Amino acid sequence: MTKNAVMSSSFRSSPWKILLVDDEPDIHDVTKLTLHRFQLDGRGLQFFDAYNAPQAKEILSREPDIALVFLDVVMETEDAGLEVARWMRQDLKNQFTRIVLRTGQPGQAPEESVIVDYDINDYKEKTELDRTKLFTTTFAALRAYRDIFTVEEARRFQVTYREGLERVIEASAHIHQQRNLHDFANGLLQQVVALLRLEKSMLLRLRGASGVSGENSYEVLAKIGNFDDDAQLFNENLLRQLDDAAVNRISRLNGDTYVGYFPNESGKASLLVLQGVENVNEIDAKLLEVFSSGVAIAFDNILLNQEISDTQGELIMRLGDVVESRSPEAGNHVRRMAEVCHLLALASGMDPDEAAILKQAAPMHDIGKIATPDSVLLKPGKLDANEWDIMRLHPEVGMSILDGSHRPILRAASIIAHQHHEKFDGSGYPQGLVGTEIHVYARIVAVADVFDALMHSRVYKPAWPVDQVVSHLKAVSGSHLDPQFVELLVDNVERAVAINERYPD
Repeated sequence: MTKNAVMSSSFRSSPWKILLVDDEPDIHDVTKLTLHRFQLDGRGLQFFDAYNAPQAKEILSREPDIALVFLDVVMETEDAGLEVARWMRQDLKNQFTRIVLRTGQPGQAPEESVIVDYDINDYKEKTELDRTKLFTTTFAALRAYRDIFTVEEARRFQVTYREGLERVIEASAHIHQQRNLHDFANGLLQQVVALLRLEKSMLLRLRGASGVSGENSYEVLAKIGNFDDDAQLFNENLLRQLDDAAVNRISRLNGDTYVGYFPNESGKASLLVLQGVENVNEIDAKLLEVFSSGVAIAFDNILLNQEISDTQGELIMRLGDVVESRSPEAGNHVRRMAEVCHLLALASGMDPDEAAILKQAAPMHDIGKIATPDSVLLKPGKLDANEWDIMRLHPEVGMSILDGSHRPILRAASIIAHQHHEKFDGSGYPQGLVGTEIHVYARIVAVADVFDALMHSRVYKPAWPVDQVVSHLKAVSGSHLDPQFVELLVDNVERAVAINERYPD
């Protein structure tokens, strides 16, 4: 298991780790006695004791997820504690752990210079750390550690997710070559691993149309993680699970290993192996469906360039579904959105190739919501000010996931994700763009999104009749929405309604 995975697992379940560095044993005892009932987010504390700088360094090297260090300045030398702080930040490259300096000799380490020069998070004289001060200092430090770690975990996740998505699109452009089939499978696998936060996964293809037991029945298309050498890849337990899935044509979760069975028209079913799975919830199952369907389509159409393009579009559409499946919107929302955007783009005179790019990119408009906490995204009532601030982050998160790619679809998706909540009169977010400062893709998506939201029921409202939807669109034309595309939708409302009927909730 990687260091980051250890930290991630620890962050979610085990007690907060606190390192006490002080050469006075009484300080250790008093601190632990005072905080022995402390809890944050339902998690207690685990203490580690160091009585000098070398002991502190050894513990910090061994325990990567120390959340808080109470650090004495004067121990075996007059600046031993400051040396530990410098070593943590510069040599160990530990920017997460919060450091609270505790000193009985404040003149030995002036507060202002220590805070600035040593990246100390708080400075306390031992005499001022009574029970209440110790509690509030610990609470504030751990809360800061939690929030910083959450942001860093989301950043790492976004980088991995974007890399996987780009690999899929790049591979799909020339997937008709056999070697690129494996590239395509690797890209898809990387996305599944990133989204499900797993470390080991493997994609296999059943060589024959019927399930036949034995190692030679399976072809490994892609794998991620430290599996055994290929010679011992199929241990007895895994082979038994593979045979069970192949013969019974069913996906199963056995212990911490999920084996998914996904048939395709070629007769060569694919099998997905995920290790380290605690459970497969509804979102995970939807993601696995995205994964398997993309691979199946690629297998069946490996020599057809047009089908390659369709595979790419379907993959992005289904990835949009994954995001929507976390929120109250219906599953066909992204399909209707894509079709209405395409309708408006062509009606406006946009080049058909560019309109096709918009159609494929539109389902990614809310990709940033993948980083929005369930407590905010799924809240049944009205969001408070802090929750609304969190929700308003998703356009910039979406851009950060998709930005920087040279692929036309990802570039378009990045623009749409970033700007689809801008308003024509400049009152939108996150940039407050006005009129044609908003990219044409985002202006079209905004109209299609409002139309679809009003035409369908949500947890907070029933579906509106078409004439009421049209009246509302006209009312917000020029303020929220671009008048040009509102007019085009009104002129083509029958075709837009037909799209709704084709992809019902």
